[in-house]
Amino acid sequence: MSEAINLKAILKEAQIQDVLEELDRELVGLLPVKRRIREIAAFLLVSKARQKVGLEAGTPSLHMCFTGNPGTGKTTVAMKMAAILHRLGYVRKGHVVSVTRDDLVGQYIGHTAPKTKEVLKKAMGGVLFIDEAYYLYRPENERDYGQEAIEIMLQVMENNRDDLVVILAGYKDRMDTFFQSNPGMSSRIAHHIDFPDYEPDELMAIAHSMVGQMHYQFDAQSERAMVDYIAHRRGQPHFANARSIRNALDRARLRQANRVFDSAMAGSGTIQAEALKTITEEDIRASRVFSAAKE
Repeated sequence: MSEAINLKAILKEAQIQDVLEELDRELVGLLPVKRRIREIAAFLLVSKARQKVGLEAGTPSLHMCFTGNPGTGKTTVAMKMAAILHRLGYVRKGHVVSVTRDDLVGQYIGHTAPKTKEVLKKAMGGVLFIDEAYYLYRPENERDYGQEAIEIMLQVMENNRDDLVVILAGYKDRMDTFFQSNPGMSSRIAHHIDFPDYEPDELMAIAHSMVGQMHYQFDAQSERAMVDYIAHRRGQPHFANARSIRNALDRARLRQANRVFDSAMAGSGTIQAEALKTITEEDIRASRVFSAAKE
């Protein structure tokens, strides 16, 4: 009789269901991304079961690439992925070291290798998240040292894949070009996940979540103003999804604070608690986004 193994028991022991539920709670939308993370988690779980009965000899390749525009949740998902890998025993610590080109590439001969090796040392046992990874490769500059950093990473990604997972991130078209120019890196990336832009209703849901977390609230008029803001801002340059929403709310809070202060100083100095937490229409519509839309 063949040996049996209880996948539910492994799932319960690893407690990865909690991480997946956190992902659903903390990130609005992104259904294709969440589905891929669940698929990878299931793959890792089954791989772990196979190891337990002697059916799988080595660690599966776990290096990944996250592509998409800014503010689509790539860093948050990387942290959840690190937690899943740690709980299933694929990395020792489960921490995330987030870096860019400047953290890896030196300015002169002999500077890059120690910088890159130091970052890799910090990331061992966890996940190394490299944002805008395509900036590592600059073929137009023959004095650039990015290729040296790539070669060091390639060796570590291959030799230490049971102790380090690398996640590359950036715009999809630029990452595609990067992989075409660096086939060695492309061959080591097992999982590609594309992060879509948020739809307007999803951005409004994100705004509600952020406002609630900061202990503010919209009134009916400011809610309509925020819907209009999102419609205008999405069509303007440098839109960064959830990041742009957070920036807009930070500026609205600044205007709200000044409005409340001026109102209090012009009167008795007393202010109602309701006013302290309410963002009004004028706090939103004072944004330059609306004046730019009229031009």
